[in-house]
Amino acid sequence: MQAALKRQLLEVASQPYRAAGNFQYHWVRGKLGRDPVFASLLKQGSLLHRARVLDLGCGRGLLAAWFLAAERLSASGRWPAPFEVPKGLEFCGVDLHADAYATSNRALQSLYGRRVSLVSGDMCRTDLHGFDAITILDVLHYIGFAQQEVLLDQIRSTLGPGGLLIIRVGNGRGGLRFRFSQWVDLAVARAQGDRISTLYCRPLSEWIHALESRGFTVTAQAMSDGTPFANVLLVARVA
Repeated sequence: MQAALKRQLLEVASQPYRAAGNFQYHWVRGKLGRDPVFASLLKQGSLLHRARVLDLGCGRGLLAAWFLAAERLSASGRWPAPFEVPKGLEFCGVDLHADAYATSNRALQSLYGRRVSLVSGDMCRTDLHGFDAITILDVLHYIGFAQQEVLLDQIRSTLGPGGLLIIRVGNGRGGLRFRFSQWVDLAVARAQGDRISTLYCRPLSEWIHALESRGFTVTAQAMSDGTPFANVLLVARVA
C-alpha cells in the first residue's frame, strides 16, 4: 500500500476514537499504523463480496474501523490504489474486556450506526450463525486445545459454501521470535487483569492441519513485517 494512502487511511480510521480520549486515540492509531495485518487484508481483498463479518476477540473494533474507513475514502473518490475496497460490510465484534469494546462501540456507531456492533461475550459461547466471514486475530491461543477444537468445529458447521475464516496465530516453531511473542501476549493479558499462565500454541503445520482436516482450503502467509513476532495469517475457505 502506498505510504501516502496508508497515512490518509490511518487518519480516517482512527478519527472516531478521538471522542474516547487521547489514550484511546493514540493507542488505536499506533496499532493500526504498525500492525501489518490490516493493510494486508485490505490489499488481498479477503473480505470482498462478504456482507456480515464476525470478529471474535475484537478488542477496540480496529478491523471494522479500518475497512469502513477505506470504504469512506473510496466513496469520496480518494482511492488511488489498484485494488477494490469492500462495500456494505457489517461488523459484529465479541470481546471479554468491557473497557476495550464499550467506548469503541460508541465511537464507531456515532459514525457508522448499526453497521458496527461490539458486544461483551466469550467467543466460545457466541452464536456463530448468519455470518459470511469470521475473524480470530491473535486470540485463539488463549483458550485450551480442546476448546480450540470445539470452536473450530462450530465455525465449520455454521459457515456455508464460500464461507471464510481468517485466523492469525503464532508459529510454535518460530524460535526466538515466537518466544518473544509469548512473553508479550502473557504480559498484555496480565495487564488487562486476566489470570493466564499458559498459552496454547501449535506449530504452523498443526494449525494448518486443524483447518484442512475440517474441509477448509488454507492459505498461509507470514504476517510479522515490521514486528519482532512469529505471526502467520491463515485464510481458510469453505469450498
